[in-house]
Amino acid sequence: MTIRRILATSGGFNPGPVQQTVRPGAMLLDALALTGSPRPRVCLVLTASGDADTYYAMLYEAFNAVGCDVTQLRLFPQPSAAPDERLLGSDLVWVGGGSVANLLALWRLHGVDDAMRAAWEAGVILAGVSAGSLCWHVGGTTDSYGPTLRPVDDGLALVPYANGVHYDSESQRRPLLHRLVGDGSLPSVAYATDDHVGVWYHGTEVVSVVADQPVDPETGPAAYRVERLAGGVVETRLVVDRPLS
Repeated sequence: MTIRRILATSGGFNPGPVQQTVRPGAMLLDALALTGSPRPRVCLVLTASGDADTYYAMLYEAFNAVGCDVTQLRLFPQPSAAPDERLLGSDLVWVGGGSVANLLALWRLHGVDDAMRAAWEAGVILAGVSAGSLCWHVGGTTDSYGPTLRPVDDGLALVPYANGVHYDSESQRRPLLHRLVGDGSLPSVAYATDDHVGVWYHGTEVVSVVADQPVDPETGPAAYRVERLAGGVVETRLVVDRPLS
């Protein structure tokens, strides 16, 4: 039976051994292990940053360092490969941060949205940070339009929820997500993550909360379920539940 998996995060990497390098954190290493491949095929999709060369170089080095075969799907100045072939030929797709509004527009222009859905349904693990987390959901809060956060409501909706990212580090995120869930601009349930935390979806259900490194379950970063109920918006803290060594 094929399991459709998404890892939606506000993290994914820890600092590397020297300046301007990173290494996959615990939750991303777990995702690579879940592929079942001794040398996972990872496709980088960094549309949200404008396919920035330095971003690609940093992530190529990071994934190579942990034994992956790395490729990419660029959309600037034109698609670097057929989206369906490149994504379906991968074990894990990593979508980087940046402008989720630009990402969604370009994905739809080039058919990446349909290719992502096909890859998800085929069992390719979809994962990402910030814009690369928001994109799988119905919508959420974004700084795509400027320093004042605004809603985005045209995500791929692979999972039927809203999403909040950088929940503990950007002060506009929490109140705006509460307002948008409360007034019906976004779905009645949202999942949000603090920095360095992610949530796993199997199908459309959240099955685990994970982190890049060990955290204190009582005081450390967490995920949150934000829900519109009859009495108003209720936020429930979801602690990291994967034992990290």
